[in-house]
Amino acid sequence: MQVKVEKLDDLGRGIAFIDNKVTFIPSGIPGDIINVKITKEKKNYNEGEVTEFIKTSPLRVEAKCPYFSICGGCQLQSLPYEKTIEYKKEKVTNLFKKNKIDINIDTVVNTHPYNYRNKINMKVVDGKMGFYVNKTHNVVEIDECLLASDAINKSIHLIKNNIKNGEVTIRCNQNKEVLISIISNDLLDIDINHLKEKIKLVGIVINDKTYYGENFLFERMNNLLFKVSNDAFFQVNPYVATKLFQIIEDNVSKSDKVLDLYCGVGTLSLCAAKKGASVLGVEVVENAVLNALFNAKINNLENVNFVLNDVDEVISKISMDFNKVIVDPPRSGLTKNVIEVLLKIRPDEIIYVSCDPQTLVRDYMLLSEVYKIRKAYILDMFSYTYHVESILILTRK
Repeated sequence: MQVKVEKLDDLGRGIAFIDNKVTFIPSGIPGDIINVKITKEKKNYNEGEVTEFIKTSPLRVEAKCPYFSICGGCQLQSLPYEKTIEYKKEKVTNLFKKNKIDINIDTVVNTHPYNYRNKINMKVVDGKMGFYVNKTHNVVEIDECLLASDAINKSIHLIKNNIKNGEVTIRCNQNKEVLISIISNDLLDIDINHLKEKIKLVGIVINDKTYYGENFLFERMNNLLFKVSNDAFFQVNPYVATKLFQIIEDNVSKSDKVLDLYCGVGTLSLCAAKKGASVLGVEVVENAVLNALFNAKINNLENVNFVLNDVDEVISKISMDFNKVIVDPPRSGLTKNVIEVLLKIRPDEIIYVSCDPQTLVRDYMLLSEVYKIRKAYILDMFSYTYHVESILILTRK
């Protein structure tokens, strides 16, 4: 059946209307005229797939990635980069508008929309290493990922024949140093000397034990040096992360006493500590807290400290006298308990960093009884995917 794709949904899927019923079409973009096969029928929507492009959208460009049509990692490579930014800004704006909130958003673009990622995770099944085909557990074998840094792509070729089943995570820094982590029941025999000839190999970790070298990397950003363990969270896009860090620093004053929740290896805490009076970070991953303590020391920042604990459990027990809170939660957002405590203690400002606009809007609606939006940003941290990083600077009414 012939339809025209009208727009994209929040997951980057094309939307068409069949008998006035929303139909989601993963490979369609606005303006495509296509023949569609319905693959799933629900009460309120359909899911479909393209069987034929009758007329392609004037927006459509050829995706650079040879795996784009089957890999589940990217959704937007068939659009020009500037259109992906428009899509993300409109998506976040509309989520607020649905809740009757008009919002002005500043946009931070990615100066390196390809080869920007400093970390990728790949599955290995029967010797095939790559990513899952969209909505399946079938692996599409890859030679390189166009979103990953050159150092990571070079490492893929070197490590892919050493493992038959498991998972491989490759991290790198801007100095092209590489840290490889492997989870596998295979008996592995890795030629370390060969790897060292080809890449700047810092370490290999197998099943959470250091097999060679170190289990961490160093990264320098915004005049700060960070130690990042293999299992610690760190922003995947250094080009946009530097702008995120600057936004944090710009919104902290010398009198601020800051609480940083979900602080990871202390990136945002240290940015705040460069200008603020004092900072306390809270994180549940032990290695991340150890990294954060080390990072504060090597950057000679004595006005910052860190607590190893679950944010949800400890927030009501923190006695520090703070006036500003930074939160950078997982995609699930803030728990009701954390929101209730924030509404009770009422810091002057909350800086909410989010990787999921749905939960960001949900949480803001709960916080809005006390807080209003002073500034809003979207940052293209995850170029050519539907994911978007957002920041709200909330001030007490």
